[in-house]
Amino acid sequence: MNIEYLCKNYDASDKLKSIIDKKVQKLDKFFDDDTRIKIGLKKGNTRNTDDLYTLELTIMLDGAIMRAEVTTDNMYSNIDLAIPKLEKQIIRHHKKIESKTKKLRIKDFSAIPDDIPEEEVKEEKTLVRSKCYTLIPMSVDDAIEELELIGHNFYVFLNKATNSINVLYVRNDGNYGLIETVV
Repeated sequence: MNIEYLCKNYDASDKLKSIIDKKVQKLDKFFDDDTRIKIGLKKGNTRNTDDLYTLELTIMLDGAIMRAEVTTDNMYSNIDLAIPKLEKQIIRHHKKIESKTKKLRIKDFSAIPDDIPEEEVKEEKTLVRSKCYTLIPMSVDDAIEELELIGHNFYVFLNKATNSINVLYVRNDGNYGLIETVV
């Protein structure tokens, strides 16, 4: 596994990195050797508090991304909370793949327990509503105004500067994010 650290407002000690490496290596049994894992460590900037630490684990596979994010007042406890979240995602992903009889680059599922508690197994979600509307060319500032008017947490629009479909969304910190499509 290829582990990459990304730190923001936080200087990770070698001791912390070695503990994280050791615990993340336990997931190695599920993946190939060339699987990439990004570990983000940051302090503060979470809902205007400077005494909280956030750990983000992102595993990138062919066609799938698994991610866990944990925020507490102790970076060392974050890893113990994030690993079980990822394990649940791996199990769900494997069951979905199994049902579709596809194979990904995941190599050994013999270690996945068959006796998963019923409350952890989630029903497959279905589409319950569909909307269709005409995209109106507008600027990003106009889209922000529309987003605030409708009160949703995202807004899809046609960016008149780039002539591409964009998604404007509200981030956890209250700021805005923009997803731009490229064809």
